[in-house]
Amino acid sequence: MDLLPPSTNADYRGSGASVVFLMMSSVLTILPGMIHYFLPDGGAGVIAHLDLTTRASTIIAIFAWYGAMQIPFGILIGIVAWRYRSLVPLVLLLLILQQALSAFAAWIFKGAITGHHPPEHFASVIFTVLGVVFLALSLRRTHVDGAQA
Repeated sequence: MDLLPPSTNADYRGSGASVVFLMMSSVLTILPGMIHYFLPDGGAGVIAHLDLTTRASTIIAIFAWYGAMQIPFGILIGIVAWRYRSLVPLVLLLLILQQALSAFAAWIFKGAITGHHPPEHFASVIFTVLGVVFLALSLRRTHVDGAQA
């Protein structure tokens, strides 16, 4: 297939649990992306409980823009988990960076100003911690038969 290079799954020696975690991350990136893109308010009001009485069109447009980025990024994460497992540690590291920056902004840097914390703020902290665990597991070398190296 010209669109996708050959699979690198045979080169991956990390934990299968990290692959499953990455696939779940794919789904949990695509679904919010679809919510942000397709819901009339992008989830800003009905989920995040943001005040849409002023600048609603701008807030909804930003949510749709973010959803438009999340959907293809989530698909890419899924493709890595499905077909390019040698990239699992790198993608997990990048997801940890993304979620850690998001959590920092939400709880310390920018979000501390408003005091408002939608569900994603909590999810970012949880993902960051779990991501570090699964990154460590993805970096542990195992033999082909599953025994530790």
